Amino acid sequence: MEIFTLPAVEVTVHGCLSGEGDRVKLEYSIYKRMSRLVLWHSGYFDGNLEKLFAECHVINPSKKSRTRQMNTRSSAQDMPCQICYLNYPNSYFTGLECGHKFCMQCWSEYLTTKIMEEGMGQTISCPAHGCDILVDDNTVMRLITDSKVKLKYQHLITNSFVECNRLLKWCPAPDCHHVVKVQYPDAKPVRCKCGRQFCFNCGENWHDPVKCKWLKKWIKKCDDDSETSNWIAANTKECPKCHVTIEKDGGCNHMVCRNQNCKAEFCWVCLGPWEPHGSAWYNCNRYNEDDAKAARDAQERSRAALQRYLFYCNRYMNHMQSLRFEHKLYAQVKQKMEEMQQHNMSWIEVQFLKKAVDVLCQCRATLMYTYVFAFYLKKNNQSIIFENNQADLENATEVLSGYLERDISQDSLQDIKQKVQDKYR
Repeated sequence: MEIFTLPAVEVTVHGCLSGEGDRVKLEYSIYKRMSRLVLWHSGYFDGNLEKLFAECHVINPSKKSRTRQMNTRSSAQDMPCQICYLNYPNSYFTGLECGHKFCMQCWSEYLTTKIMEEGMGQTISCPAHGCDILVDDNTVMRLITDSKVKLKYQHLITNSFVECNRLLKWCPAPDCHHVVKVQYPDAKPVRCKCGRQFCFNCGENWHDPVKCKWLKKWIKKCDDDSETSNWIAANTKECPKCHVTIEKDGGCNHMVCRNQNCKAEFCWVCLGPWEPHGSAWYNCNRYNEDDAKAARDAQERSRAALQRYLFYCNRYMNHMQSLRFEHKLYAQVKQKMEEMQQHNMSWIEVQFLKKAVDVLCQCRATLMYTYVFAFYLKKNNQSIIFENNQADLENATEVLSGYLERDISQDSLQDIKQKVQDKYR
């Protein structure tokens, strides 16, 4: 595994493109545009240059001479720009291999808008209507004078290279601009120079034992409103007449729909009309297999699914919250380490506390993701073994957390040290 800074990535991009450009016998600026459209994939070129030029929206260099001859005019003659319709000398116009020329002011504003507002880098095309020829880097850097726009453009190009390379990944830590490079694009933990550990495959915090696809599904489940729907299904019923959702807030089963256009009266238990419930043919106390079983089963399934989700979600969120609190322990542990050194212990001897906090945070993170894993785990003998191991880890984690939060005195110093080391070893 290697860690690159942003300038190092830009050097890598240049080296990669120069080598491939030499191989296909194309000038660097042309191949640079072509390679981006084939996802920076080495070995893409199969010998058919015409096909490659067409797919990459680049003019074949051997056909440029005819285009240039068609667009040659006297430099003394003024001509209108096809964007702003102002007349300028021919020398004030510039264009691409396609032959479309516009004034430099319009070019600059066009490129600035594409870069700063639309976030486009390697896919900026000629501004002429219907023309898909791509703008090369030299043209962009020559026509843009604002240094901020130039820097943004360079970052967009570099970001595109990283995003399209299966062996590279940006560090997800805020304000970190390092790139991690691996030998094989697997789901494995990688650690950036800034200290952030994450899954190389999905970019989330390392989430062993749950797989990336299940974690993605879990995060979506927690973020969207699907569980609100489950709660509604488990705790409310629909009016049998107008289908408005109703929540029961009292003990009486005689329900009156509050919809002003409905006002239907029905029984909360069987959802039938309320009028027969006071007559001789009252049948709410009789279980009707055909009419009620499907509705009741559906509500029970919704209620059970909601309770199961809340069980795992509450424990997942609890360990996430505890993990945030454990990070505050580092400051407390630093103070305890200083106190221990005042009790005739060396700096080396008190390092066990910092290591213990590191292990505690790892345990919290692992426990947090075990509940995601358990939520999608099928119930069988192996799941029982997993839950037993999960319980053991949970117990050891809480005991270790308790030791670290305990006040340290001269008498308890050695005892706490021994117990802490026994727990994290």
